[in-house]
Amino acid sequence: RETGEVKVYAEKIVVDDDEIEDDTEQIGITEAILRYDVHDIGGIVSIEVTPKNFGRIAAQKAKQVVVQKIREEERKVLYIQYLEKEREVITGIVQRYSGKNVCINLGKVDAVLMESEQVKGEYFKPTEHIKLYVVEVKDTPKGPRITVSRTHPEFVKRLFEEEVTEIQDGTVEIKSIAREAGSRTKMAVSADNPDVDPVGACVGINGSRVNAIVEELKGEKIDIITWNDSPAVLIENALSPAKVISVEAKEEEKTARVIVPENQLSLAIGKEGQNARLAAKLTGYKIDIKCE
Repeated sequence: RETGEVKVYAEKIVVDDDEIEDDTEQIGITEAILRYDVHDIGGIVSIEVTPKNFGRIAAQKAKQVVVQKIREEERKVLYIQYLEKEREVITGIVQRYSGKNVCINLGKVDAVLMESEQVKGEYFKPTEHIKLYVVEVKDTPKGPRITVSRTHPEFVKRLFEEEVTEIQDGTVEIKSIAREAGSRTKMAVSADNPDVDPVGACVGINGSRVNAIVEELKGEKIDIITWNDSPAVLIENALSPAKVISVEAKEEEKTARVIVPENQLSLAIGKEGQNARLAAKLTGYKIDIKCE
């Protein structure tokens, strides 16, 4: 304390000369007696190992290196922790708006919900808890950079996986999903067990399951249809709620010609073509709708 001088010591355990396994932690009894006047097996010898020019500045540099290594390891642990949440749904707390982007606290790290990943018309209040889909996690010198979204089609899929136990255990499978965020989603589901109604499982009693997801999505409409391996039947289901007379599907060209009653044409096409557009995304077919 008086001089500010710093010394570094290494402690070694005294062992028999022929039992030395690690000379950084052990010292032979002969050397211990001759150089340090320690005569007991199992005794401790303190050996000065102060480096040359080891003053205050060198000590500060050593501290900086240690602190930097600790921070690097902490950053690595955080990165791995959030990498495991990639393509999953997590809950965040709204902190503030930065321009049109939203700053979100995810616990140990922050993320920014970009305007492009927000549903049009949604507004969040500070401290509000919201669910987000983790699109990507990247490692950066400043810590993990997490890309989150509320518009991604997989967001709806993950919400159903959380809400519907039959999807969690594999009884019901989401085969395809098409979404226009903030407006409407179409989802095709199937079940291997003929006794299980996949649509009913997703809707829930009195609509409880689907309504919970609609509430989370601030009123976005969700159409759930039954998947079918026959393209014609699948396209007919996908154009629900419109009634279809016939479907002529060409698998090689991925095109389909659909005939509907005249009074169902506008319903099949949907407002601004949305129903037909989502059905095409859901099935992977270019759909041409005509009235009889």
